[in-house]
Amino acid sequence: MAAQKQEKTQKKKKDRLFLSKVIIVGLLLLLQIAFLLFLILGLGEYYVYAETFCTIVSLIVVIYIINRPDNPAYKLAWVVPILLFPIFGGIFYLAIAGNRSSQSFVRKIEQSIKKSYPYLKQKPELVEKLEQESRHAAIQSNYIWAYGKGPVFQNTEVTYHPEGEAAFPPLLEELKKAKHFIFMEYFIIKEGYFWDCVLEILEEKVKEGVEVRLIFDDLGCVTTLPSNYEKQLRAKGIQCYSFNRFFPILTLRLNNRDHRKITVIDGHTGFTGGWNLADEYINRISPFGHWKDTGVMLKGEGVWSLTVMFLQIWSYVSGQEEDFSPYAPKPEDLAEIKDDGFIQPFSDSPLDQEILGENIYLNMIHQAKKSIYIITPYLILDNEMTTALTLAAKNGLDVRIIIPGIPDKRVVYTLTQANCGPLLESGVRIFQYSPGFTHAKGLLADEEIAVVGTVNFDYRSLYLHFECGVWLYQCKAVKQVQTDFEDTLKLCREMTLEEVQNIPHPKKLWRALLKMLAPLM
Repeated sequence: MAAQKQEKTQKKKKDRLFLSKVIIVGLLLLLQIAFLLFLILGLGEYYVYAETFCTIVSLIVVIYIINRPDNPAYKLAWVVPILLFPIFGGIFYLAIAGNRSSQSFVRKIEQSIKKSYPYLKQKPELVEKLEQESRHAAIQSNYIWAYGKGPVFQNTEVTYHPEGEAAFPPLLEELKKAKHFIFMEYFIIKEGYFWDCVLEILEEKVKEGVEVRLIFDDLGCVTTLPSNYEKQLRAKGIQCYSFNRFFPILTLRLNNRDHRKITVIDGHTGFTGGWNLADEYINRISPFGHWKDTGVMLKGEGVWSLTVMFLQIWSYVSGQEEDFSPYAPKPEDLAEIKDDGFIQPFSDSPLDQEILGENIYLNMIHQAKKSIYIITPYLILDNEMTTALTLAAKNGLDVRIIIPGIPDKRVVYTLTQANCGPLLESGVRIFQYSPGFTHAKGLLADEEIAVVGTVNFDYRSLYLHFECGVWLYQCKAVKQVQTDFEDTLKLCREMTLEEVQNIPHPKKLWRALLKMLAPLM
């Protein structure tokens, strides 16, 4: 009883600390906005000249945005506010998007990624074999290799985990087996039972001489970890860096988060999927009802792509030149691996002009012949994705989407609801996960090709975040994905077009406004 009381007291202290951090950051951002307004409004008799100047700047910015190779919805989301508020809009855009450090950020990460390309090799015999099995699958695989530098593999066993708590014991078990190195990269790490279990193993492995490296997203952990947590871990012997360190400065760089979830153990075992290292992902706590999440464990040659993904970001955050070769899987570790179909891990960067994650989804949707099953926590779609899904349904395909029944973010949930109308009208079937929140993300096409990973069906995942996933064909995991989807449907409530349409007019107006600004959220 006393232990529980002490635990609650410590949690309250942590919550107050996290809340104070958020408040301080929010105030600093508001001060910057207030300063911009003061500069413009405090010019007295020169205000009319400042107004003219700012309006001209806004028009130039609008022309610049329109001519950028961005998604039209993203352009519209910026252009409309700028034209509505020409005095502040253009200046505000320049203050955020014109930050020079963003260019340095882009250049350094792109260099790190390109330096890894020589370590990624595509086997021609596998390409030919896949072509013989399925022309449609080969086309999708070729795209992932050509524009994402993710080779296709065999000699890899895949285990699908339908829940975070199903992945938890295998993760701990494999971490305990590590002999050489452990790489972990996560969007969120939160102090609690899950992380304590992992950290205890990592500390023990460091003592055994195992090399342990950890990356976490700084903004993703702003309310879940103490400040400078990486220094605490380094003191324990764990090599650690936070990605894209969060400073309360107005810049679009804050949008580019490391949303990937990767664990690599000795080069032969890897994990990826939707779950982060926090208690809600294994339903140790339930802030939004039952938390549904999915992921895969890989054993074999395909883990090499996850290793390379990790080292790409590690080279950037550490600033060190990295030789990837020592971390390749050893032949003796692959001796007992059995073929389990074709697997193709991929990573998506928001800093190039290739929206790889969305295009992989679109390829699967366009080439599907019978069915398309999707599960996602957020359904905030651009025109391309909406058109693809509605056209598939109109062509008679069985298109089903599972979304949360209980939201984790109210505004985002409202946006998800707003996107349901056009889909339902075209015949797409949408189901709400009644027990709680589904954080799982993936797509199953024709019950034979699947993607499991970190990529949500929203603007942030598709355009702004660093993401990863695994494309699967002819693996036993594909059938497991199908079974899990069907089992999950039994726990869902199907939405109707009437409930989406028959809402009060103020709510319709609110949803319309949110849809217009969705790319900026």
